[in-house]
Amino acid sequence: MPVREDDRAKEDFARISDGLDALEDNRPPRRRIDPVAIVAPLVVVAAFIGIWQAVWALAIKPEYVIPSPSTVWHQLWQMVTDGTAWDATWTSLRRGVVGFLLALVIGTALGLLVSQIAFLRKGFRPILSALQSMPSVAWVPFAVLLVGLSPSAMYFVILLGAVPSIANGLIGGLDQTPPILRRAGTVLGARGLSLVRHVLVPAALPTYLTGLKQGWAFSWRSLMAAELIVNSPELGVGLGQVMQNGRNLSDMPTVIAVMVLILLVGVVVELGVFAPIERKILRDRGLAPTGV
Repeated sequence: MPVREDDRAKEDFARISDGLDALEDNRPPRRRIDPVAIVAPLVVVAAFIGIWQAVWALAIKPEYVIPSPSTVWHQLWQMVTDGTAWDATWTSLRRGVVGFLLALVIGTALGLLVSQIAFLRKGFRPILSALQSMPSVAWVPFAVLLVGLSPSAMYFVILLGAVPSIANGLIGGLDQTPPILRRAGTVLGARGLSLVRHVLVPAALPTYLTGLKQGWAFSWRSLMAAELIVNSPELGVGLGQVMQNGRNLSDMPTVIAVMVLILLVGVVVELGVFAPIERKILRDRGLAPTGV
């Protein structure tokens, strides 16, 4: 018997309704673990250690210049067990976090002012770009002569390394904000700081976050440069000082072990702090796969 037109229309309507219900399903997606993301870094590290072991076995350089991976591992383990690694890492990490938070406040305020005031943009934007390209180590002698051998010298170098990146990241994000968002916020009654807080900064978050990541990288690098050069009992012993002591004693295992610790801090901060924030921001904007 032929299907009546009204029955067919009801079936089509039911299918459309089911499709709309599926689109409105806002349940959070189940997280999937990507085995490649876990295995790939391990393979790269294993390959690097294998090449290192082969170079050591060929005796291209003396043992005190290129120690074996096992020698470095034993030295690193000794530093961990006797507390040297924990104390030095905590000292450096505390300085880096405090300096970065100061840079975050100053860089964000500066970025907002420069992005909104034409005179400041013309005056500060080239200077910020120039400061961002300047090596952090160049500021260390200036900081020591300016404030002396004190923690202030460390923070001074960190700020000059991180503030330009944070400010430029925010300025770039605000410049890329569609003008229609600003107009829509104005129509809805947002003005001044309310417009910046509720419309402009949220729209600029992806680029701003990139600036924050660069700011942390510059903070950490600037701190290591300062600790390598500045050495005083008043400053305590950070990772840079431990590395410098190893260099003075021609102790290559200690130097490489500290390099590993510096790298691990960078990896932990990236994977534990910035990566989750970046995934959430991109996912909220529909810019990342929903299953990651």
